[in-house]
Amino acid sequence: MVCGTASDVGKTHVTTGLCRLLARRGVRVAPFKAQNMSLNSFVTDDGHEIGRAEGVQALAAGLAPEVAMNPILMKPTGERTSQVVVMGRPWGHLDAAAYHELKPQLRGVVLGALDDLRSRFDVVIVEGAGSPAEINLLAHDIVNLPLAHQAALPAVVVGDIDRGGVFAALYGTVALLPDPYRALVRGFVINKFRGDLALLGDGATELGRRCGVPTLGVLPWVHDVALDAEDSLALSGRRPTATAPAVADTLDVAAVRFPRIANFTDLDALAIEPGVEVRLVDSPAALGRPDLVVLPGTKATVDDLGWLRGRGLDRAVDASGALVLGICGGEQMMGRHITDTVESKRGEVEGLDWLDVTTTFAADKVTRQRRGEAMGQRAAGYQIHHGRVERGEGAAAWIHLDDVHGEDEEGAVDLVDARFLGTSLHGLFEQDGFRATFLTEVGRRAGKRFVPAGVSFAAARQAQLDRLADLLEAHLDLAALDAIIAEGARPSANGAGGQPVSARGRAS
Repeated sequence: MVCGTASDVGKTHVTTGLCRLLARRGVRVAPFKAQNMSLNSFVTDDGHEIGRAEGVQALAAGLAPEVAMNPILMKPTGERTSQVVVMGRPWGHLDAAAYHELKPQLRGVVLGALDDLRSRFDVVIVEGAGSPAEINLLAHDIVNLPLAHQAALPAVVVGDIDRGGVFAALYGTVALLPDPYRALVRGFVINKFRGDLALLGDGATELGRRCGVPTLGVLPWVHDVALDAEDSLALSGRRPTATAPAVADTLDVAAVRFPRIANFTDLDALAIEPGVEVRLVDSPAALGRPDLVVLPGTKATVDDLGWLRGRGLDRAVDASGALVLGICGGEQMMGRHITDTVESKRGEVEGLDWLDVTTTFAADKVTRQRRGEAMGQRAAGYQIHHGRVERGEGAAAWIHLDDVHGEDEEGAVDLVDARFLGTSLHGLFEQDGFRATFLTEVGRRAGKRFVPAGVSFAAARQAQLDRLADLLEAHLDLAALDAIIAEGARPSANGAGGQPVSARGRAS
């Protein structure tokens, strides 16, 4: 298990890097996170919704993502409420107190999913959430060290030195743990170190002397590793980029930063294109005069539509003259009206009236992958939505789908003002040919000459994963790590189980 002293200290990066590193060494490895809280999600091939991070970790391990890798996904819908997705399907909308009381009911689901993975893979890298030392939550914790204790898993704890106080955070985490959980912690990883390593002095040695836990390595701060973000804490961080030089005019893309922005990883494939600058904006002053405005997905369509209007961003976007693309919730906002008795329970709400579409929310959620053609290019993406969008006579479809789910047309473009268009498909821009064609059209409408650089999003993602694995390989004590992994190998409840890993990294 990979735990951390807090959120966003690097647990996901370490877990992803370990998946990639072990897979490169010939180990059959799978990721697992019992409970993830994120508005960025991934749809598996069989239509289950899991956390985006676990989907990318599966890709790092050379696997197709599956629902067992993230049995519980929590998608915040308000300050204190979340939609709870269990084994890839909506389970309920709960506030924090209600969910905390119901968590023990889900312990069996979590252990069953973990046991399933352990029966099929040599190694399972289990990622914790937040801090394992939240002593007010330990009694019902199903994602951190109580789970590791029940499953007999050793753990490492990651600390972020860039925030300061890393030694106190690591020491305090272990000191607060009850004895059975403290005994599971086998190593520390110090993350995001800047400068001369000698400045750490004997800090790690002294830390080990005081709490009996060795430091396995110090990972440096690097500026060329960026993965699909898990939550809004990473919104202000790096987006993935490519190294090819821009060869023509630069395109300015402004994406509205909704309070409940969801699946904003759609922006990553735009940001990776040389000559495209992607900005997150939350006010008319920040909007400026972009070439493209993206209204991204949101987990609170009606509430975020009210926020957009309250800020005056609706008027600013309309007056900007830019091409406007709404994705999922963004498309729903652009329509005539929204009827929502499910998410906001506000009934019928007036939309922005930029597209002749109407949206009706249904209790069941659509989660599926789609493929087809758009703008003369192959297109692919995934749908995650409660809102069903219906086109009127004033809008036309612009994406033609392979008819595998009973519908072969998708999206809407205004027949009077073609600068307004929408789609329910996330991930469209990960298709290189479509992205190049779309951005070329954005440039043409803006009077600019944009020339695609021919970068591959898939190749860039693979390079990021390898870069992360290289980082761990260069800066961690792999022999000590292998020994910790081997310690966690044991028969599972059904008689199978993961196999230990030798110092050479092969299944043994």
